[in-house]
This record gives sequence, C-alpha cells and structure tokens, in this order.
Amino acid sequence: MTLTARSVSPLDLTDPTALVDNDPYAYWERMRAEAPVAWHESPHGTGFWSVSRHSDVVACYKDATGLSSAGGTVLDVLLRGRDSAGGRMLAVMDRPRHRALRRVLQQAFSPRLIRQVEQQVSSRADELVATVVGSGPVDFAAEVAEALPINTICDLLELPASDRPDLLSWNKRALSSDEDDADPMDPLEARNEILGYFIEMARERRRRPGEDVISMLADARVEGEPLSDDDIALNCYSLIIGGDESTRMSTIGALDALGRHEDQWRRLRAGSATVGTTVEEVLRWVTPAMHFARTATRELLIGGQRIRPGEIVSMWNISANNDPDVFDAPRSFDVGRVNNPHVSLGHGPHFCLGAFLGRLELSAVLNSIISRASTIEVLAPPPRVYSTFLFGYTELRLVLR
Repeated sequence: MTLTARSVSPLDLTDPTALVDNDPYAYWERMRAEAPVAWHESPHGTGFWSVSRHSDVVACYKDATGLSSAGGTVLDVLLRGRDSAGGRMLAVMDRPRHRALRRVLQQAFSPRLIRQVEQQVSSRADELVATVVGSGPVDFAAEVAEALPINTICDLLELPASDRPDLLSWNKRALSSDEDDADPMDPLEARNEILGYFIEMARERRRRPGEDVISMLADARVEGEPLSDDDIALNCYSLIIGGDESTRMSTIGALDALGRHEDQWRRLRAGSATVGTTVEEVLRWVTPAMHFARTATRELLIGGQRIRPGEIVSMWNISANNDPDVFDAPRSFDVGRVNNPHVSLGHGPHFCLGAFLGRLELSAVLNSIISRASTIEVLAPPPRVYSTFLFGYTELRLVLR
C-alpha cells in the first residue's frame, strides 16, 4: 500500500514557509514511525517520494545506478523539470563521467593540498573571532560565519577580493531567502549571475592560466575531451555554493547550539570533549542540506515500498540524522558523541568533495573561540532561512565574553 504524507502528517515539503513555521523534528519523527517511505503530491504537478529512515537514506545514496543524479538533486529544481546542468556539473552527473570529473576535482580538494591552506584558514578564523570577542552584542553570522567560507573558496579559485561581496550576495539568494514572500524569480536571477560571472572567469583563465582551480579545469580533459566554458562555469557554481553555504550554516548553528547548551560549551572548553567530535555533532545537529533527491532508473524496492522508473525519490538528511534507531537521544546536543554516522555531507559516490575543507574551517572557528571566549550568550532566537533545501539561520545576535 502506498502511504501518502498528507494522510499521515500533512506538510507541504515544497513550501519554504511551511518548513519554517512547523517543527521539522516532530514531523519527521511521525513519518519515520508511520510512513518512512511516503508519497507526496506537489503543486507543480509532479509528485515525489520522501525517505526518512537512516538505513533507507543510506541505501539510496549507495544505489547510484538505480537512483540517478543526472536529472537533478534538489527538489525545487527537479519538480520543475530536468536540471539543465545534468551530465555537466559534478553534483548532477552519473558514472562513468562523474567518476572522471571527480578525479580531476579531487586534485584540488585533496586533504594533502588543503593542508597547505590550513594555516591561512586558522589565521583568518582567529582574526575574525578576535574582532567579536569582548566587543559587546554582534551578529555572528555577518561578522564571522559569512566571511570565512566565502573567502576560503575564493582563495582556492583565485577570485579578486572586490568580487567576493557580490558572490556572497548571490550565494545567499540562490537556494534560500531571508523573507517568506521573496520573489520566486530571485533565486534564478542569482544563479544566472553566478554562472555568468564564471563563464567570463573561465575565458579569462584560458587566456591567462594560473595555479588555481579554474585554470586546472580549463586545462583538464574528461573522458578525453576538454570542458567547455559553460561546463567550467557550472562546476565553479557548484564549488562556490557548496564551499560557502554548508559551512556558513554550520558555523552559525554551532554558536547557537553552544550558546543554548552551556553544559556542552563547558565540556568543550574544559577539554572533556574534542573539537573533532564537536564538529561532527554540529554537522548532524544543523544538517545544512535537509535533503537530496534522485530519479529512479528502474523499478526499486525502498523500505518495502515499490518505486517505479522515472519517479523522484528525496532522501531527507534532517530526518536520518535524528533517527533514534541510529543516534542515542538524537535531540540532545552532545559534543562528545562518538557514534555519529550522520549523512549531512551525503554518502556514497556523491559524498561531499569539500568535506575536509568544511571540517577544517569549522574546527578553526571553534578552536579560536575556545581560546578567546569564556561565555557565549545568545541574545535572541535566530530567524530561519526560507528554503526547501537549506536549514540554517539568517543572523545570530550574541555576546562573546
């Protein structure tokens, strides 16, 4: 029997306002228990499946042949038709081309090479934190969390400092909004701005190549063929969105969680929990990418539910990361959590390419705050971003003493 989400616990997963106005954890708790693989109707005319249990989500991520990424990986795009970047951008690409392009990009994002920028990341994080500790009430999002990841990824792409404010502004509008009544064309315009920028940058690097990631892509061959300027732009779009949004949301969420859980802040500061376990718990607790989606290429059985070819399947990380069958007391923020197989960075062939870099940046911020601050006081509940994809906050008013 097909279980529909509306018959169990009605919530429109395609409506950003509904996702902000309702308790997502209560919703997913009920779905895991009663309809772990449920059918959702969509106002766009195309329905989709939602998968909520950790074991089923992980199984879906592993099945890269039965569940294709090439049509798109975000519901907002998939429900409006096939992603135009399909087969050209790493995130929306299947094997064997995915494997070939990922191998090229891994050269720039390998832990060995990222360690070369580790000192620069630590220094920048400490400089940013130093400006807000002891300075009274600040918006931590604007003063610290927005500055570190965008500058780090722009350094790797060797983008001019003067261009970075525009890139950050476009990033913040591409997948989410600060307002519940934002113009629906705004995300599309922001995405087009980013792509247009990187098309020009690709042409520039072909004329004057350097040692940066864009130049590397311009010189690369995938399956024996060079990448077009459009393909370079699409993959740079993916890199700058992925390199900025996830870490920015995680960093804001980290300070909010530590400020509201004083016992966990004391554990971390006293050294009874490590920065490493704290980073993983922050990623699980925040879950910046609430879902990823795929398209079935053949008939599948997921959690006992039959899926037909061509149907959209969404894997809800925010639910999987709070599955009590996997995580002890999942709605408890525990900086010392050891068993933490979260899926915030994906799983399987599409595991986040920049995972090492994101963890490095979040660790650098936490290390600086531990060394400089004694207390974290969150002054007001932070407002959520409006998105069907991203979970996070637009600002975070706090005092670091």
